[in-house]
Amino acid sequence: MSHLPHLDRPVDPARRASLRLFGLGGAALLAGCSTTETMIRPAASPALSQPSATIGSGPVTAALLVPLSSGGGGGAVGTAIRNACDMAMAEFVHGEFQLVVKDDLGTPEGASAAATAALADGAHVILGPLFAPAVRTAGAVARSGGVPMIAFSSDASVAAPGIYLLSFMPQSDVERIVAYAAASGKTSFAALIPQTAYGTVVQGEFQQAASRHNLRIAAMESFGLDRSAMQAPVARVAEVIRAGQADALFLPEGGETLPLVAEALGAAGVNPRRVQLLGTGVWDDKRVFAAPLLQGGLYAAPDASGFQAFAGRYRARFGTDPVRLASVGYDAISLVSGLLKAYGAQAFDAANLTNPSGFSGIDGAFRFRTDGTNERSLSVLRVTPQGGQTVSAAARSFVS
Repeated sequence: MSHLPHLDRPVDPARRASLRLFGLGGAALLAGCSTTETMIRPAASPALSQPSATIGSGPVTAALLVPLSSGGGGGAVGTAIRNACDMAMAEFVHGEFQLVVKDDLGTPEGASAAATAALADGAHVILGPLFAPAVRTAGAVARSGGVPMIAFSSDASVAAPGIYLLSFMPQSDVERIVAYAAASGKTSFAALIPQTAYGTVVQGEFQQAASRHNLRIAAMESFGLDRSAMQAPVARVAEVIRAGQADALFLPEGGETLPLVAEALGAAGVNPRRVQLLGTGVWDDKRVFAAPLLQGGLYAAPDASGFQAFAGRYRARFGTDPVRLASVGYDAISLVSGLLKAYGAQAFDAANLTNPSGFSGIDGAFRFRTDGTNERSLSVLRVTPQGGQTVSAAARSFVS
């Protein structure tokens, strides 16, 4: 694998984009971030679809399917992803391809119709959709037309050969933090898992990661998200920790709920200095950093510097802060541009999309697996009042 050049000094955005593709024989290109679409719900009755729009020009067509007119937060995320794509097109795409933007309404039916229209427009690759049910229906259309899809869902069940997920998948977070804890000498874990869709996914991955690293799970409990529902499971886990049967506690929850869990643990007699608290990218939250009992906890997430630089340019262009998922839109455009420059007509062949050397984006190195899921290189950070403090930096490349 070729090494990326040092970018310590300011680099022109167009030049920076040309430095971002790993594993292409010198050719160039290209996450707190376990955000999943389970936290963003489309409205039950979306508005009328926005008309298609075309950004840029060129002999190759890429289609972007996002929920522009979905309610429930989906429309805001879809708009931010579209804006990020627009910004990327302006910064470094110069006639290599055009981007046709289609509103998928955030629904399976809307996504199927949008994908069908994209194929009719001659799309060579489809970017999006965001929601897993939409990926499932649009992906069926794309596969029937022999067109690869680079979607934004974090639900591994919708990935497949030819349907690649450019998203922040909780599996990478769990593997990184468990592996780091094991390498640091932790041998016996307890876990408190939220009773959410995210919690279900993370629990399964946690059990697999613990097995891979020969770790003992001394206790694992699920908890409801209100104070009363978490008391009993917290008490059971606290008893195991007080007895010295676990030296690490895995807590894959963030936002306003995690500080409540920490308070309940403290009330149950758990000294956070006697057990290493561990989390995922959902810990990358101001409310977590402000919680006294969570100080010193460790979590896995992308390095923040890339997104901060992206957010500054986004803010200057659109006058508002980007949602966290917006960076996947920018990286999708970078990926398309770099693959076209490197491979031409074979740009979107499966072998090139699944190059084991991977790619580098706003949130660090990533690569697609042949089954359509992805692997991301993540940092391990420590909770401090000032924010996440890096204790183990993300690898800049993949070695195997």
